[in-house]
Amino acid sequence: MKPSGNSIATALGRQLKYFAGGLAALCAISLLGPTALIALGSEIDFAKARESWAFKPPKTVPAPVVTDPKWPRSEIDRFVLAALEAKSLKPVGDADRHALLRRVYFDLNGMPPKPDEVLAFVNDRSPEAFEEVVDRLLVSPQFGERWARHWFDVARYAESTGKERNFTYPNAWRYRDYVIDAFNEDKPYDEFIREQIAGDLLPARNGAQRNEHLIATGFLAIGPKGLNERKREQFVMDIVDEQIDVTSRAVLGLTVSCARCHDHKFDPIPTRDYYAIAGIFRSSETFYGTQGQQNRQPSTLLTLLTGSAAATDENFAAAVLSPARALNKLSPRPNQQRPGAAKKQQRRQAAPALVAASSGPASDAVTEHAMGVLDGRASDCPIFIRGEIDHRGEIVPRGFLTVLTTSQPPKIDPSQSGRLELANWLMSRDNPLPARVMANRVWQHLFGQGLVRTPDNFGAMGEKPSHPELLDYLASRFMDDHWSVKALIRSIVLSRVYQLSSADDKKNYAADPDNVLLWRTRPRRLDAESIRDAVLAASGQLDLTPPHGSVVAQVGDGYIGKGIKPRAFNADTNKRSVYLPIVRDLVPDILGLFDFAEPSLVVASRDVTTVPSQALFMMNSPFVSIQSEQMAKHLLELKDLDSAHRISLAYLRILSRPPNESEQTRAEDYLQQRAKGWPVTEGPTMVGTEAAWATLCQALFACAEFRYLR
Repeated sequence: MKPSGNSIATALGRQLKYFAGGLAALCAISLLGPTALIALGSEIDFAKARESWAFKPPKTVPAPVVTDPKWPRSEIDRFVLAALEAKSLKPVGDADRHALLRRVYFDLNGMPPKPDEVLAFVNDRSPEAFEEVVDRLLVSPQFGERWARHWFDVARYAESTGKERNFTYPNAWRYRDYVIDAFNEDKPYDEFIREQIAGDLLPARNGAQRNEHLIATGFLAIGPKGLNERKREQFVMDIVDEQIDVTSRAVLGLTVSCARCHDHKFDPIPTRDYYAIAGIFRSSETFYGTQGQQNRQPSTLLTLLTGSAAATDENFAAAVLSPARALNKLSPRPNQQRPGAAKKQQRRQAAPALVAASSGPASDAVTEHAMGVLDGRASDCPIFIRGEIDHRGEIVPRGFLTVLTTSQPPKIDPSQSGRLELANWLMSRDNPLPARVMANRVWQHLFGQGLVRTPDNFGAMGEKPSHPELLDYLASRFMDDHWSVKALIRSIVLSRVYQLSSADDKKNYAADPDNVLLWRTRPRRLDAESIRDAVLAASGQLDLTPPHGSVVAQVGDGYIGKGIKPRAFNADTNKRSVYLPIVRDLVPDILGLFDFAEPSLVVASRDVTTVPSQALFMMNSPFVSIQSEQMAKHLLELKDLDSAHRISLAYLRILSRPPNESEQTRAEDYLQQRAKGWPVTEGPTMVGTEAAWATLCQALFACAEFRYLR
């Protein structure tokens, strides 16, 4: 929807006010010095700010009454239908069974259905058929791989530092596997967030859970690092800013980092609130594990518990209950590249309490490491004027966003960073944003567009929800269902609105060309990972076995470009795309061509481009050619099938539907002509009949229908 004239005028007014304030600030700085900026900070009316829809608690309202009571299958449907009826519109018909099955398979598992699964569903006309498919997909191991990848876009997951000196993160894969397991186990979302923000401060039943909690904090450690930065304080504050940005945008849908240098231009987030949160992250140590020989900001890693340590171990239990007392006994992974810094690093970056708790003999354990965070020296943070570390203002007590704190906020333990209190404050039911933000993300991944079309900005410059009551209903139900992501997804995909056709309707299009009111399903292009995985699945070459570790872990520590060649991070594997090496600035070509998320940024929604290089890749790339040949070989090995049945099987494997009569005839004619006229070539390349079948398969891979869900 276009912004209203009033909203444009309001935004312009804010900009003018901001620039006017900037002129006043410059005058004050020239007379009074940089600390004058603090005194000039604008007063925010938080009571008025809390009147915004985003800062109000979700309302639980009954689903509206609709004129056509036979159409809805759920309360979700009634909210959508009521909005359509208010505009005198009607939804289009339901999707055909082939299109619906392909849609739900890609949405939930990121892969196409097998031919026998397509035929079984099409022939099963029982009312429970689709529900049974959904339940099967939700418990599939591929579900976690699919939905973890959505989270990785937001978490800016990558396996290197990026920036000027690109060092590898050989242990980032542990966080990758943690997220995949969390989605497969349907870990409650509030618990999922708490573990990523403050896992090291949470109690654990045993060593395995303690390891899991530590690995979860890799969320705060896997971001890009400017290892070329000379000033330690600047480097630390840049990491803190990056941690604030990913936490606030991923969980709250707010751009808190915009308040680093000045009060937020549009949202009720003063600079004081930014530095109140900055003090929390600044009181923590980030363990990312890059060598010190070639960078100015080295770091060690967390050491995980291995061997025979168990939940009943008294030493482990004592360490978990009182980790602070164990710190003096512990030693982190040493930095071999800078021995002179060892003593300082042992004091600053002590390994977790679980190391001291390990009671097994040395021969019983293999040392394993992970990225993550631990509490450091707790202290409040000063306001850095204009974000400059050389211009310090007043010290701000650690705390939270004022606009979202209507009751007594959690009291921060002076001896700790405050991350545990931050995690609990973030995921409190009193916080109106986390449930809305996640419910909106889930909706976006299932419909191609969120109810709020700016999924990481619920502030003043973001869009308002198209269906506010529906969003509140989903958020409330999400929390009532114990923050179950699977339950939320299940309720949405079983709704009738999810199962609509993508057919056009002239009247609806004239009234709502952007399909904001959801009168049909929006055709969606597959993302890069799904395109690659679907090609491998159709050719029969996809390896669904999860790897242990990653390509980057095999390569090891190092500086990419010096010592480690970029070609070491190739995509020559038939594993699922979620397991490909994600090295900043070296993303595999097939992912980059199809709009893969920039791994240095928080990406709430990917761009969807249509450029010639995509079509050329499907026509000419060795990857697609090889997989087409593999599929052709497989089809020709089925001796009990004639040509017509092989063509039908090819369509089912690639497009999840049989060919129509015209397509069948054209394919048969093509194969006959090509098999006769194909030139003989030297070497192992296919000729004759095999080559004809390979080019037919490649043509199906290259068609637009393969790349789109309808």
